[in-house]
Amino acid sequence: MKMLRPSVLAAVGIVALAASPAFAQTKWNLPAAYPPDNPHTVNLLAFAKDVGEATGGKLQITVHAAASLFKAPEIKRAVQTGQAQVGEVLISLHENEDPMFGLDVVPFVATSYPEALKLWKASKPAVEKKLAAQGLMLLFAVPWGPQGIYAKKDINTLEDMKGLKWRAYNVGTSRIAELVGAQPVTIQAAELPQALATGVVNAFMTSGSTGYDSKAWETMTHFYDTQAWIPKNLTFVNKAAFDALDKPTQDAILKSAATAETRGWKLAEEKAAWYLDQLKANKMKVIPPSPALKDGLKKIGDQLTADWTKRAGADGEAVIAAYKKM
Repeated sequence: MKMLRPSVLAAVGIVALAASPAFAQTKWNLPAAYPPDNPHTVNLLAFAKDVGEATGGKLQITVHAAASLFKAPEIKRAVQTGQAQVGEVLISLHENEDPMFGLDVVPFVATSYPEALKLWKASKPAVEKKLAAQGLMLLFAVPWGPQGIYAKKDINTLEDMKGLKWRAYNVGTSRIAELVGAQPVTIQAAELPQALATGVVNAFMTSGSTGYDSKAWETMTHFYDTQAWIPKNLTFVNKAAFDALDKPTQDAILKSAATAETRGWKLAEEKAAWYLDQLKANKMKVIPPSPALKDGLKKIGDQLTADWTKRAGADGEAVIAAYKKM
């Protein structure tokens, strides 16, 4: 048997390596702010799996849950600057950049999933345009559950909210605190359990799922199901990173993203009632707001809608008009 020279063996090895899937594999990081069992993260993990399978392992996306790679407010900037290739954020965190990012947290504009979907369809082109100007490309949007008030006392009117240490996480929740005379304290979801345990906050407004994730029943006694708004998480990709991929891989991402959006909306609606059941099972009072509280919150909603429309200008007026026609 004729032996190959070492140089020939080396060349054969290089060719074999180049032909192997591992050599051609691209790895992306996807930072996320919520725990692994949160529906948003579950959906992201399924999205990453779908992309891996659709590309035959050519593109591998690793989901970093629970703000383990970047904290929630840092994720968008990390994707813009290429520190991560793809990421998911609660888009209203960035309302200070553009009012359009905060439309879905204006109270009582959209309070059901069908309304929230219409609002998203009306605002999506404007959001995509803003993201594109920042070097980002939208992949998909997934809603949270309707927002309610967590507290450790009876809240029957807006007056009962005065003086509360109110968890704020975006412009809207800070503004609500100001309007009712509460003290806004900025706390992101990953930091909420510690903030509750140490008494940094004693009331907040969020979904059933975040209340479940943070074990709100350990410190809170009431959940008022106000269904004030249905916020969304957006998943987007660094456009330069996306453009660097070949066409089949790009198509696989877009197809998997469309699947993730459909699955995410369905999962959110299915799980919303389940989370409220879990709050009840842990001895929390899950109750509708009193007529007086509902009326007071509606007035706050009218004020915040007017504030938002003024900030958003003609673009905002056009989106609201399109939404109302749907």
